[in-house]
Amino acid sequence: MPLRHFAKWALIAPALALLLLLFITPIGWFIAESLAELGSAEEVWLEAQGVLGSRAIFGAIVNTNIIALTVTAMVLVIGYPLSYALSRARGLAFSLVLICIILPYFTSVIVRTYAWMVILGRNGLINQMLLGLGLVSEPVDLLYNRTGVIIGMTYVLLPYMVLTLYAAMKAVDNRLLQAAEGMGASPFTVFAKVFLPLTLHGVTAGSLIVFILALGFFITPALMGGPSDVMMAMLIEREIELSQNWPMAALMTIVLLAITLVLYAVYARFADRTEEGFAR
Repeated sequence: MPLRHFAKWALIAPALALLLLLFITPIGWFIAESLAELGSAEEVWLEAQGVLGSRAIFGAIVNTNIIALTVTAMVLVIGYPLSYALSRARGLAFSLVLICIILPYFTSVIVRTYAWMVILGRNGLINQMLLGLGLVSEPVDLLYNRTGVIIGMTYVLLPYMVLTLYAAMKAVDNRLLQAAEGMGASPFTVFAKVFLPLTLHGVTAGSLIVFILALGFFITPALMGGPSDVMMAMLIEREIELSQNWPMAALMTIVLLAITLVLYAVYARFADRTEEGFAR
């Protein structure tokens, strides 16, 4: 093996070992032990057919993907200009923006979710402002529905997008932007033809991170969602905590993992083609 290949594998070996030890092994053990309770492969297959044919599970799969895609789009729309401002900020302004992004992570996600429940409640800050400005005649339902779930998840997942995009934007060579301006390109053209293509890999990476995290999100939908906003992670939790049905939970975990991998492959392929189109 050439030395450079050996060095590459030596660098990534600790990360691979950590992934195997802390993620793949526990998940594999949980699935194997749970499915073993069902008995033969035929019984596992019959149970799997029941999972795939369940209207409740199908509805949860649809809800999970719709909410995850919506949250990803919201986070991208908010995060891109915020990341751009952060990449251009200097001194105190940079420090203040970065602190506002990172500081909430020193607080538990449960605390942050309950804080948003207070803000979005019928007597919360937002409704009080809307009523005070005369924009509504009665409090708006922003909690215990999909609106509340999307707002809460967008807030929690926003830093993942911002920090990923910030890293991509800081890597852009400003001389390329200055060269485009020197050739007479307008600010919009410089952004659309130079800056955006050079940061598109950050958009792809940030979107994938947020989307995958949103697929398995539990706390915020459980606290802020309504009866029609059940996600797959919530069903898995109910099977384990309430029904003690570990085989069913394992099968639903496999379904969620398969959906995640398939959508990841499709999204990554689409993103690659988009980047190729911008490069041309």
